[in-house]
Amino acid sequence: MGLGGNITADVLNQEYLVDTVSNSSVFTVRARTAQSLSQITVDGQYTPTLVLADGSDTGNGGAAVVGEYQINSGLNTTVLGNGWNAGSWSRGAWSSAATLSVASLLRVWTQDNFGQDLIYNVEDGGIFYWSASAASALSTRGVALSDLPGSTGAPTIARKVIVSDVDRHVIAFGADPDNNIGVQDPLLIRFSDQENPAEWTVTSTNTAGDLRLGSGSRIITAVETRQQILVFTDVSVHAMQYNGPPFTFGINMISENTTVQSSSSVLAVDDAVYWMGKNEFYVYAGGIQKLPCSVRDYVFSDFNQNQSEKVFAASNTAYSEVWWFYPSSDSEDVDRYVVYNYVQQIWYIGTLSRTAWTDRGVNNLPIAASNDGYLYTHEVGFDDGSTNPPAPIVSFVESSQFDIGEGDQFAFVRRLIPDITFRDSTAAGPTADFTVKTRNFPGGAYLQQNASAVEKTASVPVEQFTQDAHIRLRGRSVAIKVQSDLAGVGWRLGSPRLEIRADGKR
Repeated sequence: MGLGGNITADVLNQEYLVDTVSNSSVFTVRARTAQSLSQITVDGQYTPTLVLADGSDTGNGGAAVVGEYQINSGLNTTVLGNGWNAGSWSRGAWSSAATLSVASLLRVWTQDNFGQDLIYNVEDGGIFYWSASAASALSTRGVALSDLPGSTGAPTIARKVIVSDVDRHVIAFGADPDNNIGVQDPLLIRFSDQENPAEWTVTSTNTAGDLRLGSGSRIITAVETRQQILVFTDVSVHAMQYNGPPFTFGINMISENTTVQSSSSVLAVDDAVYWMGKNEFYVYAGGIQKLPCSVRDYVFSDFNQNQSEKVFAASNTAYSEVWWFYPSSDSEDVDRYVVYNYVQQIWYIGTLSRTAWTDRGVNNLPIAASNDGYLYTHEVGFDDGSTNPPAPIVSFVESSQFDIGEGDQFAFVRRLIPDITFRDSTAAGPTADFTVKTRNFPGGAYLQQNASAVEKTASVPVEQFTQDAHIRLRGRSVAIKVQSDLAGVGWRLGSPRLEIRADGKR
């Protein structure tokens, strides 16, 4: 029911943001035209079309008014501080001391499917269940796991919840125990009865139970592989396997003194698990090993550790890649990535703002979210689709320094023979720049450089290459770089060659 005037039933009976709170039982909202919240936000700002009451708007909207509340929004950035101005306003008495660090962590959600239903939770927060079979499922909200019909002993708090695909148990990591509901044990693992997400109380006739880790101070995350579940604490990694009755699950420590950057920095690809640690990259494939990383110093020397919870791993299986997106030291948001190609065992880096990623599967191409509020389809075209018109993506590959005679002799470079193709490029005349660099001493500045354009015309239906480029360079060591910064240009590098001869020792 409405209020009799401009405040109609359509205006009154919709979702609102609370504008002001007068006391524990009185608050105000700004009446607006009937729209979903997603239709009244512009660039993230709440901009509704208001509806003003008139003299006919009286009463209380009906004899029975029912309101449902959503969970309060969480932080999108971790806030750290010490002493004055740290933490939330009015957390203590006026002029009281604040000697301890205060940290307000950003909110991170995890989720998993139980059949067509969805189980999800806030890290170190509540656990919820959404049923796809409910009437009007798309407009029906999830409920607390402990409020499911027939629920007994369900945890109310957890670090992460996953569903074991092999045996269909719901597993809560860092949960509250059955005999102390509401008090989180950061090292406790609890699991429900098989095929029953509502039954958590341990009895002689079900397979519910719990395990407690003996290493570390808290569980960071867990990831399921084909054979087992890997559980990560702040200092160790454990393997959790389904053993069947009577103990259901068993767990073994497989590594100590192993770090993990964030709850989202771990990724399972086929039978291997890759993750970013505090200053290393790791892989588990039957045993844990550090990944030799040629860009490790570049990544971790310019890294915002205060926002490390924003680090997340993603897979691009079409190219055998594992990506880690992370914030650089002068950014509170993700603005960089580092990629490991596990087939070629090579690394590459770049700058890109992304907040979430899903690999191809249901969709033919990967899709990622950005801080600008848009979703982007990846591996399409050669240009940056976040601008209008699309801007070119600057891409390059550069060799390390190489020399002749172990650096005892100078090298004279007289000719470059490029090997490059511009297959599928849309530019009329795609080009790439070859730059040859020389220097005389390790750590010294590059002394000379020469760029030569390699060209293919769109009017020719076959690939064409510049045969060679004559250059004159001299130095103790040499490097070569290939770069493109033009729109519509895609290139593939073969095996370019340099004609070099010895040129003395000084």
